[in-house]
Amino acid sequence: MNADLHNYMTVGIVHFMAFPETMRGEGPIVETLARIAEDPYFGAVEVTTMRDEGVRAEAARLLKTSKLVVGYGAQAVQLSHKLDLNSLDERRRQEAIERLKACIDEAAELGATRLAVLSGPDPGDANRPVAIQALVDSLKELCAYAARKGGMGITLETFDRDIDKKALVGPNALAVEISRQVRREYPNFGLMIDLSHLPLQRETPREALTIARDDLVHAHIGNCVLKDKSHPLYGDLHPRFGIEGGENDVPEVTEFLRVLLEIGYIGEGKRNIVAFEVRPHFGESSLAVIANAKRTLNEAWFRL
Repeated sequence: MNADLHNYMTVGIVHFMAFPETMRGEGPIVETLARIAEDPYFGAVEVTTMRDEGVRAEAARLLKTSKLVVGYGAQAVQLSHKLDLNSLDERRRQEAIERLKACIDEAAELGATRLAVLSGPDPGDANRPVAIQALVDSLKELCAYAARKGGMGITLETFDRDIDKKALVGPNALAVEISRQVRREYPNFGLMIDLSHLPLQRETPREALTIARDDLVHAHIGNCVLKDKSHPLYGDLHPRFGIEGGENDVPEVTEFLRVLLEIGYIGEGKRNIVAFEVRPHFGESSLAVIANAKRTLNEAWFRL
């Protein structure tokens, strides 16, 4: 396609994945965030917890100056602290909710418009129905809290159920069922689909995006390794596009974009976010991996 892709979408990036030294809320957060803020290719960025109040304040000023659309990825907090929004142990479920409310507070400080979460582990067939209801209840509570923070939305990202994250959600059809329940009361709730998760979920872009078209509020593009279990990056580790043994490169990104166009998520004059989630490995440069991602998206767009 010859049209400027930036007229069809807002291109974003997950900051704490591109610069993994910041993932736990420490390290050169402001310095690396500035590299994204100063790059006009990006219109959006996703950040996560920042432990130091002064750093958060400085980051908030930088983000406001840059005019970037800001999202907050609470998934890193959930995974590092084993927070389970669908726990069958009510105490553990409430602990997860309270910690994520603190993340919502941080997100509001940073000017975020949405906060993303994932479900907890899949408990198995017998306990799945009660876990699904627990997740719905948790999401509604978080939506109610976020709504009081300037109308912030909550986003549920879908993951694999049996390879890496082993999450309850899980299949995108189930995600849509859950989303419909939550959106009856909280229309600012929605789903995130990540191209890098689809091979692990055993779903194609067409299957997943068509199912979720009416509930999709955010999209990620990235890569994974699935076929070779001996590969050091096997699973959900978001390597660069084109890595040997990887599942996604220009053809897969092209197909993902094609379906996003068909369902109307991206289109002329639209500003919905399509964000890179890529991570350097084996001593790779963060900036080189980011440049790889931009070249991959440019080539995929050209092929449409």
